[in-house]
Formats: sequence, structure tokens, C-alpha cells
Amino acid sequence: MSIGIVLTGCKIEKVDSDASASADAAAEATGGSVPEQVKRSQEDNLKVAYVTNGIASFWVIAEAGCKAAEKDLGVECLVRMPDGAADQKRMLEELITDDVAGVAVSPIDPANQTGILNTVAENTNLITQDSDAPDSNRLAYIGMNNYQAGRMCGQLVKEAMPDGGDVIIFVGRLGQLNADQRRQGVIDELLNRDNDPERAFDPADKVLKGDKYTILDTRTDNFDFALAKSRAEDAIAKYPDVGCMVGLFAYNPPNILEAIRGADKVGEIKVVAFDEDDRTLQAIKDGECYGTIVQNPFQYGYKSVELLTKLARGDKSALPEGGFLDIPARAIRQDNVQAYWDELKALTGQAEQESVAP
Repeated sequence: MSIGIVLTGCKIEKVDSDASASADAAAEATGGSVPEQVKRSQEDNLKVAYVTNGIASFWVIAEAGCKAAEKDLGVECLVRMPDGAADQKRMLEELITDDVAGVAVSPIDPANQTGILNTVAENTNLITQDSDAPDSNRLAYIGMNNYQAGRMCGQLVKEAMPDGGDVIIFVGRLGQLNADQRRQGVIDELLNRDNDPERAFDPADKVLKGDKYTILDTRTDNFDFALAKSRAEDAIAKYPDVGCMVGLFAYNPPNILEAIRGADKVGEIKVVAFDEDDRTLQAIKDGECYGTIVQNPFQYGYKSVELLTKLARGDKSALPEGGFLDIPARAIRQDNVQAYWDELKALTGQAEQESVAP
């Protein structure tokens, strides 16, 4: 899905290099992009762009954050949701042509997208959100520490299955940095390894055994929801003794749950999730899913638009120290799921819609 809005050109110039010297030093010290690259727009009516890494309920919440920032800041944000790496590249190329005042992107394949990302950075202010591309010339990353969030997810698995057992991980794709880091965090936690965010990623086709937990498999689906469900169904058939199934992208847990219900194994196979799909939250309330690690996609959207707006207006001091704006993850279980869900509905306007529904 993409939203076709025609953008008018924004005149962009580089910000004076002597401003915000402390921000320059911070970026240089951490290996991040040097703020001299920040570009000021001469347009009064700013337009920025927010590019996701797929189409999912998670990104609908992020879009709500973008729209809230639009209203608060008096800018326009073009939200684009690609269906794959090639589509994302096409969208980024179009944005270069359109001369938007800034782009916030969740790179699908950062290792192989450095070229297009740096081309964007040459033409406008580039930041990453949700998933980083640290080798690119992006100015900042907005999101959580995905490795630590993965370890939090592993802790939920330990709570759900304290005596140990077999675990299968499901994720949309590997090679995307946030997915790789989350998966590694889960693995390291379950195998009781030291906390090491720089550890090399374990291969997906290798069975990983610890004292109590064994990771049997990691299954990908490339954002194909039907395939996500069938991969879960196949896993249940292949591994009849699996004790816990872990879904790392928003749509994975609901599809895992459907497969478990179809196999009549609700309660027998534990489910641990990522993100805040309504079906996942309902399953936590109902006791079908133990818990989920949630990000804050609303703030990903809001803070991305806010930062791009400040940079376009010449405020280099808006860059976060070290180039990383941390929006921490949270663990949601049955005891706090309703309060969290109410909060989420209020942020996205869903609560207001429900109150006026016939």
C-alpha cells in the first residue's frame, strides 16, 4: 500500500557548519553522521516522508503518530508502506525526485541498501526508525534496542515455560537488522549467554541447544500472512512436542494462534509475541498468549516527523546524543494488558471511534 500524494519541491540548503558544535562532536565520537549534513528547507509548508518496511497493523499505529505530528507541527507527512525491498527502493527514489524536506525509513535490507540510503542522505535529511542502517549516512536512529527487547522476549518464554522445552521462532524476514537483533536476543537469553549485542547472529538453519531450552527452528514468511500461518501449521506437524512458539513481527503471533487453534493445542503450546496487534492483545486477555513485547510505533511516527521538521528548520540541536533516540520496549502480560490496550486506543483515536459506534 502506498499513498500517492504529489509533492511540491522543497528548496534545501545546508545548515551553517558552526552551529551546534557540541552536537557535531557527539556524532563524531560515536561514529554517527556529522550534523554538517543537516539541510534546512526554505519552504514554509514543509513536507516530509515516513517509509515503513512493510504493511502491518504496527505501521497503522505509526501512521497515526505521523498524523498527530502533522497536526501539532503544521507540516505534511507522506506515509508509504512498501511490499518488499524493491518497492521500498522505488519509493525512496521517488522521494529523492520529489525533494521532500526529510525522510524517515525502516530499511528492509540495510546491508544492501547503503547506496540508495546514502543517495537519499545526499539530497535531504535522512533518519532511520524501527530498524537501523548504522553503516549509512543517516543522521539518527529512532527506536528501541532490538537486542535487549529480544532478551525481554526470551524472559517471557522462560516465564511461560519455566521447566524448559523446545522453541520455534517465526519472523517476517532475516537480514533486516531489527529482526536479526531480536532473534539473537531471544536466543542468547534462552541459552543463558552473556549480554552481548555485538555477538554474531546464529544461523537460522541450526538447532541451538541450551541447558533447558532448545531453539529448533527459525521460520520466515516474507510478510506473506497466509504463508505465516501455513509455516506455523507445518511446524506443529513437524515438531509435535514443541512447547513455545515465538512471533517476532506484529502479524506472526495472530497467525501462530490460528494454527494452534486449528491443531487443538491451545494451552499446550505457549505463545510469546512481539508488538500490539489487537488479536494478540485479546489472546493475552483470554489466556491463549502469555505475553508480548511492545514497541511504541505511535512515538516512532510522531518523533520521526518532529525530528525531521526541526532539522528542516535548521535546528541541529534536535539530533539525539550519539545519534540514537531510545524509545524503550515494554513487556505486556495478562495483568497489564487491558490498561495498555486502553492507552493504545486513546493514542490512535480508536477509543473515540468505539464510543460513537451505534
